[in-house]
Amino acid sequence: MKSRRRPSAVWLIPLAALLMCGALLVASVLQRGPRIRISFTSAEGLEAGKTRVRYRDVEIGTLTDLHLTSDRARVLADVQLDDSAKAFAACDTRYWVVRPRIGMTGISGLATAISGSYIAADTGRTAGVCKDFAGLEVPPSVTSDQKGKRFVLHTSSLGSLTPGSPVLFRRVQAGQVLGYSLSKDGAEVIVDVFVNAPYDQFVTSTTQWWHASGIDLRFDSNGLRLDTQSVASILSGGVAFDIVGPATTRSQASDGTSFALSATRTEAARQAEDGPAARVLMRFGQSLRGLSIGAPVDFHGVELGQVVAIDVDFNVRTAHVDMVATLDLYPSRLGRRYREALGNGDGAEGRRLLHQLVADGLRGQLRTGSVLTGQRYVALDFFPHARAVRIDTQRTPVELPTVPNTLEELQDQLASIVKKLDDVPIDEIGHNLDKALRNSASLFQKIDGELVPETRAELEAAQRSFDAANATLAKDSPLQAEVHQALGELRRTLASLGSLSEYLQRHPESLLWGKPDHN
Repeated sequence: MKSRRRPSAVWLIPLAALLMCGALLVASVLQRGPRIRISFTSAEGLEAGKTRVRYRDVEIGTLTDLHLTSDRARVLADVQLDDSAKAFAACDTRYWVVRPRIGMTGISGLATAISGSYIAADTGRTAGVCKDFAGLEVPPSVTSDQKGKRFVLHTSSLGSLTPGSPVLFRRVQAGQVLGYSLSKDGAEVIVDVFVNAPYDQFVTSTTQWWHASGIDLRFDSNGLRLDTQSVASILSGGVAFDIVGPATTRSQASDGTSFALSATRTEAARQAEDGPAARVLMRFGQSLRGLSIGAPVDFHGVELGQVVAIDVDFNVRTAHVDMVATLDLYPSRLGRRYREALGNGDGAEGRRLLHQLVADGLRGQLRTGSVLTGQRYVALDFFPHARAVRIDTQRTPVELPTVPNTLEELQDQLASIVKKLDDVPIDEIGHNLDKALRNSASLFQKIDGELVPETRAELEAAQRSFDAANATLAKDSPLQAEVHQALGELRRTLASLGSLSEYLQRHPESLLWGKPDHN
């Protein structure tokens, strides 16, 4: 009887290998982390099977596949995370591609030019788990584990700020700009900044912020002043802040606190000292050409505020056009005594004082600040002879009265004179004058042709008469000799008459008897 054949031991080797592969496969599957999908606008630098996912330069996953969305607008990257990277499936986790980037804030990702691009991750903090993520196109400025505080700045202009611009504290880089957006009404720009620890402790309730972009060049009574911040702020703009006020009145600002962002350090310091502004209106019946937003409001050489808006007020009923300037005034700049007595001047006592000042002739006037540039400013001054007006201090904002500029009054007077000259009939006067000149020329010609010859003949006859008379009256002329002889005879006759008269007085009887004969 034959014995049964047993299986050969050779078949145990492949069976053992199969069991080991199965065990390794199961272990590999069990050790895999979650599978996620990240969408990007471009797959530049990405390669399926080679591109790694990293967190702090530690690999936590691999890019397994790349394909387009149905509308071909974005690229979908399938990523297999490691088992140890389960936390990176949190819904607020951020992913972005690290590749070489050159910007105003510097150069980043330069090492990837050799090793290749990779997907970087920033872990989230929420408990929810997601499978789909929207990748960032720009690396975030601040990661979730970075210590510090975020603050919100409000400004009228972004200037040269960009995401990544430095935030400076006494010229030390203490943080960076995260981003910016417009307010809902578009009236201001909202800038998000992050201040690193431990510098965030210096941001207090009285901290002042200002633009530290580029170079601040000023020329004043102290000479030429050049103020610069860091090289990065010159290239990409920047924001600076500093502590204002005594330590007893300061408290650390909480995360998310809002601040006003001033244009310059000087403006920030002035705002800290001046307090809130009083908004007023001034109505001008003349052109405001040359007056710009930010132009100063001057009171006897002291800048009390600035122009914040310029508008046109057209009255449809009367067809009259007024130019309205909106001003921000700081009453506290009127001095310590004013601040101690009236504060900001918005109380009943401040309104009473404003009425008195207007009654004394306080008016606004448009003046030229520079003849070369044509820039204008608003001057507050007293005009005692100005027409009396009443103001409504209960209205907000208050409208202050104005007077026209002296130069413009002179221009109006000159224009009036020119208009009167235009009304003078110059052409008619010229025609009449030309006619009169022609008549005068004709008269002169007639005088020269007719009267002058006759006059010349009469003058020659008169000259001959004068010559004859002169010849007659000459000393050696016969007439003169005869006159002298006649005068001699006349004298002798008068002497004889004198002797006769004397004799008759002595002998009146001789008139009857004659002269007696003494013989």
